[in-house]
Amino acid sequence: MKYADGTDIRPGDVIQIDVKYRGRVMASMDTSEYLPGEDKWAYLGTGILVDTDFGGPVHYTSETADHFVLIQRGTVD
Repeated sequence: MKYADGTDIRPGDVIQIDVKYRGRVMASMDTSEYLPGEDKWAYLGTGILVDTDFGGPVHYTSETADHFVLIQRGTVD
């Protein structure tokens, strides 16, 4: 998945979700990139997994994507 400017959404990114929420990207199944220990989510196949401030882990695909804005580019530790 990508931000509106075409940049890839990457694990570790802190994002704003639909203007009012925040979360940290845990996994990108689209690029097969995961935070350490989060590769268990690979079975989801596509999209991203975000640890949200409103409900814990949420799986987003291009069909279910909200409006995401990059707040801080993360690093995969």
